[in-house]
Amino acid sequence: MNDFSTKISDFWQSFYKYGGWREVVEGLDNTLRIAVLGLVIGTFIGTLIAAVRVMPKYKLAPRILDKVCTVYVGFFRGTPIVVQLLLFYYVLLPLMGVRIDSLTVAVLVFGLNSGAYISEIMRGGILSVDPGQMEGGRAMGLSFSAAMVKIVIPQAIKNILPTMGNEFITLVKETSVVSFVGALDLYKAFSSIGASNYEWMIPFLVMALIYVVIVLLITLGIKLMERRLRRSDRRL
Repeated sequence: MNDFSTKISDFWQSFYKYGGWREVVEGLDNTLRIAVLGLVIGTFIGTLIAAVRVMPKYKLAPRILDKVCTVYVGFFRGTPIVVQLLLFYYVLLPLMGVRIDSLTVAVLVFGLNSGAYISEIMRGGILSVDPGQMEGGRAMGLSFSAAMVKIVIPQAIKNILPTMGNEFITLVKETSVVSFVGALDLYKAFSSIGASNYEWMIPFLVMALIYVVIVLLITLGIKLMERRLRRSDRRL
C-alpha cells in the first residue's frame, strides 16, 4: 500500500508540480483534433468513393474511377495506419518536396485511412436504401448525383449512424500511434510523465481512464442522436 501511495505521489508531482498537465492537455487536444478532423475528411472522401462504387458502369469513366477507388480502398485497408504515417511523413511527402508538421500529416493520413473504411460503410448504407427512392428521384428529373445527394445519402446516413460512431471511436484509439512521427498525443504526454521518474503504472492507468471516458461520451452522443432521429421519423 505504501508503495502504491508513493507511485501516486510521484505521478502527482510530475503531473501538477512540474507541469506535466500542460502536455496532457495539449495531447488531449491533439488526439481529439486528429480524430474529429480525420472523421470529417474521411466522411467526405468515403461518401465520394461510395457514390462512385454504386454508380452505373455503362460508360468508361465510371469504370476507371471504380478501379481507382478499389486500389485506394485496398491500400488503406490493407496496411497498418502506423505504416501509412511513416510512409507519408518520411517517404512520400519528402519525395514531393512538401514540408508540413507532424500533426497535419497525422490529420491527413487519418482522414485518408478513415475514407477507405467509411466508403464501405457508406456503400452498405446506400445499398440498404430502397432502390425506389433513386428511381423516384430520377423520375422527377434529378440527375444521378443530385438524387444521390438529396435523397439517398441522407437516408443512408441514418442507417449507418451507429457504425460511424464505431469508426469515430476507432480513430480516437488509433491516435496513440501518432507519436511515431513526433506528434504529441495522450500516449506521448503520459509516457513523458512516466519517464520523468521511471514509473509508468499510474500514468498509463490515468491515460486508459481518459480514453474510456472519451469513448463513453462518444457512445452517449451517438445514442442521443439515434433517439432524436427515431423521434423525427415517428413524426413523419
